Amino acid sequence: MIVLYAARAVPSLHPPMSTLNTEPQPARRSSLPWQSKAVLLAFVPLAGTWVCLRVGVAWPSLLFWQTTLISIAFTLFVLALRAATAGAAITGGIFTAALYLATPGLRTALWPLLALLLLTFSATRFGRRRKEALGLAEGRRGRTASQVAANLGVAALIGIPEVTMRLFDLAPDDYGRLALAAILAAMAEATADTVSSELGQVLGGQPRLITTFRRVPPGTDGGITIIGTLLGSVAATAVVLIGARVLALPRTDALIALAAGIAGLFIDSLLGAGPERSGWLNNDAVNALSTLAAALIAATAIRFF
Repeated sequence: MIVLYAARAVPSLHPPMSTLNTEPQPARRSSLPWQSKAVLLAFVPLAGTWVCLRVGVAWPSLLFWQTTLISIAFTLFVLALRAATAGAAITGGIFTAALYLATPGLRTALWPLLALLLLTFSATRFGRRRKEALGLAEGRRGRTASQVAANLGVAALIGIPEVTMRLFDLAPDDYGRLALAAILAAMAEATADTVSSELGQVLGGQPRLITTFRRVPPGTDGGITIIGTLLGSVAATAVVLIGARVLALPRTDALIALAAGIAGLFIDSLLGAGPERSGWLNNDAVNALSTLAAALIAATAIRFF
């Protein structure tokens, strides 16, 4: 349920910006709140409806109680960490239930989800004082519902068989392998994006715009650092390794999920440097599109291997 993802920003550990050859910054436009609402509407109602239908059918079986208790536990855990608002925690609880219903039992997609939570939470809190000094720290209230939806919504919907089979025109026998790889790819991208941004702010040095490689101020959309990118890729690898282990994914599928997740990280930066800087997309839309891209890359590759 989770995601303590980050705004792409990287602190300056170098001389004042006036002395650097930097990319000119466009004036900030509207935060496009309608896009955040659109992200919520794209994922939450469908996931919530499917969870209610599945849980209702399962009443009063063990699956019903497992799903309900796990979802509540994740919601309370995130609230206890102060990692998200109440609305965001509930949104995460819905996605947690959806992922558990898609992969019930001990071998569940909730293990890589938990890894995502812990990695992104740790990265977000790391070097908080420096981030606050730079004006780049996450708000004290934690992540919002739209931010959770943007990072986890794709993974949750892929876990709904009716959605994925219709999207990729799959037979039921082909659903499982493709869905698991796509879910892991989406989680890997969300993890990599947050970790690379949050740790890059503290450890990465001067960011450079991914499209021109010119130095840009901290917090610039599309700004990246080598260290941040490497650390984000390592975090994505950890999520995929855990997921591949518990879900018994073949090595090829795990490698596809990892490659797709890292590709999604670069797509995120490209969208940030282009449409987001130009005011066409906001951060929630960029995050949702990036996780979707990672999932689609993984799903497409699986069909050829």
